Amino acid sequence: MKKPTFETLTNIFLKNFFQGLIIIGPIGLTIYVIWSVITSIDNIIPSVARQIPGLVFISVLFFTSLLGYLGNKFVVGRFFVDSIDRLLEKIPGIKHIYSPTKDVMSSFVGDKKKFSDPVWVKTNENPEIWRIGFLTQREMEVVQKENFVAVYLPHSYAISGWVIVTEEKNIKPVVGMSAATAMKFAVSGGVAGFHSDDNVFKAPE
Repeated sequence: MKKPTFETLTNIFLKNFFQGLIIIGPIGLTIYVIWSVITSIDNIIPSVARQIPGLVFISVLFFTSLLGYLGNKFVVGRFFVDSIDRLLEKIPGIKHIYSPTKDVMSSFVGDKKKFSDPVWVKTNENPEIWRIGFLTQREMEVVQKENFVAVYLPHSYAISGWVIVTEEKNIKPVVGMSAATAMKFAVSGGVAGFHSDDNVFKAPE
């Protein structure tokens, strides 16, 4: 049996080390983000957080859920929420912060999610290239773009993206993927989503 060399042992160690990073990295980052969010909210009232850690965070979660329930299920609650919404939409300066924030958040969560219609978009004719995106505006006549649509194209491994306006003939609906799966596929660079691990390209070792 050939005695392993120092270089071979080093390569084995580094390979296992990086494999361990792949396992522990996402877990550690997830725990760190969750802990950072909890401690940040807890520090809104430091005196309470020092005595009962987590109480402020739980209270904020409960209050937010209660507000969402009252705002959707009761006429008085809906009227109150709509009144505040109209007020903030009219205050100079504040409306430029409030309106975009509300639109972005409502695009991802709530009953009026915008990124719920995944489509394939032809971005190049020759060679033919298709990208996955989300249909956000079905009609663009108001800006003199008849038969055009607006599509949001998310960036991979980022929370950003860009919007394109293209002819309706250049898009077709995504079949076989939900909106959540399509977003996962796009953000992961195509390595996660609708297929099994057997179909994922892996670099030779």
